[in-house]
Amino acid sequence: MKTLRWVDMAVIGLYFLVVAGIGWYFSRQQTTTEAYYVARRRVPFWAMGLSVFATIISSITFIAYPGAAFNGDWNLLVPGFMAVGVLCLLGRTLVDFFRKAVRMSAYEYFERRFGYSARAYGALAFCIGHFSKMGFVLFTITTAICAMTGWGASMVIIVAGSVTVLYTLFGGLEAVIWTEVLQGFVKLAGVIVALGVLIHLMPGGFPAAWNLVCAEHKLSLGDFHFNLAEKGNFWVMILYGGFWYLQKYAADQTLVQRYLVARSDREALRGVTLGALLCLPAWTAFMLTGTLLWAFFHLSGHVFPPQMMDDHGSIIADRVFPYFLTVWIPPGLAGLFIAALLSAAMSTMSSDLNCLSAVGVTDFYMRLKPGAGDRKKLWVGKIIVGVCGLVAVGVGEFIAREGDHALALYYATTAIASAGLAGMFLLAFFTERANRQGLWVGLGCALVFTAWAVLTTGPGRLLDVGWNYSGPEVMIGVLAHLIVLVVGYAASLFFPKEAPGPGAWTFWQWRKRSSPLGDENMAALGTQVNL
Repeated sequence: MKTLRWVDMAVIGLYFLVVAGIGWYFSRQQTTTEAYYVARRRVPFWAMGLSVFATIISSITFIAYPGAAFNGDWNLLVPGFMAVGVLCLLGRTLVDFFRKAVRMSAYEYFERRFGYSARAYGALAFCIGHFSKMGFVLFTITTAICAMTGWGASMVIIVAGSVTVLYTLFGGLEAVIWTEVLQGFVKLAGVIVALGVLIHLMPGGFPAAWNLVCAEHKLSLGDFHFNLAEKGNFWVMILYGGFWYLQKYAADQTLVQRYLVARSDREALRGVTLGALLCLPAWTAFMLTGTLLWAFFHLSGHVFPPQMMDDHGSIIADRVFPYFLTVWIPPGLAGLFIAALLSAAMSTMSSDLNCLSAVGVTDFYMRLKPGAGDRKKLWVGKIIVGVCGLVAVGVGEFIAREGDHALALYYATTAIASAGLAGMFLLAFFTERANRQGLWVGLGCALVFTAWAVLTTGPGRLLDVGWNYSGPEVMIGVLAHLIVLVVGYAASLFFPKEAPGPGAWTFWQWRKRSSPLGDENMAALGTQVNL
């Protein structure tokens, strides 16, 4: 498919029109940083939940999950279970705590616990990881959209990126959240359309596909024997998911900032729970899509063209879903799926842009200019959105030109830069003896380990030092968090114990002070910290 019918163009045009309209509507209300970054703390829980869902389900999900299921089994779904698991264990505590302990930035707590340098490290690690991700998510949509339409990759990246920057710049977090509500529905519609077309075209129908995938164990979640050195082991993926979502819920501005927009503590908890519960069936649908693609091509006996093969003659799994969309999706439904792909990239990018701006203003600019007025801070925040957005578009262009080399650099940079954030929170919140000197010893060890492991892992390693990392790649992050926690705590014992400052609560202190969500004493406690 190289051209779109008018109905497809109309769907894409309507999507862009509605997104731009939402941004324009909310642009008139962005007169304070309170509105721009936390939406005046008045967003209903269901909108917050859809926003969380749309932020997590990115364009990477659209490509990676079907590719993983096509190439193997459903092992990649396992970490997603911990999106709900971590929430069940700590969700109430984390939501309640952050709504009382911070005003706008998740990293304010690190400063109270370990000083400003810890806050700056956490904020900078977040910025590096999410800034580089924005260009990547723009790039991931080009393979399918360009193949389906004949459009150039540059045009797709520039148009999608520019529209996202504009509505985020002028509409603030309110525009981001309400566009994500729309984008959440569009994403769901897109994957449902793809599944429907796939089942409709399946040789022998769905029963034939189901019998084949069951016989070949394509629905397996991995080996259940406890072996942390085995790639794809169920327990390895559970550990990876646990620490990944602990970092998301406790040390990632994109989610912590969502807690702050809700009308009450209870609505914040309901919203983040809704978002997590929506993600599980969506991930399952993407995995099912990849599995059914495998069945479709096996049952049909289709021969892939050369551009679908790597240098060793194997099918490049991440290209299978875009290839199917290019060849088989009906023209009348192509526009809807393209809108879904665009929404997947734009929702992630818009959320990251607003959060990067919030971190830039609250964690860095206000430190340099503590006397700056709210109007000035808002102006600086909008500049950050504009500059970061334009550079992210450039990063997407760079990745499109450089291909695999740029992707390897992207993975290495983000993995090293964001090392240990979950471990840092565990050390701060669950230990009373930890201090800033111990933290930095732990972080230093974690950074050295992560750099060594990331650069020396896999057949395409960037560095060969003779003694290379040979464990599962997903365990690198897990081990980095544990190093910060264990080494940081042990090192703290060699330095004097610090007296906790205002708001430098640990979990144990928090339990003594806290009461059920919405209690007046908690509100007074939060007011004390925020003031």
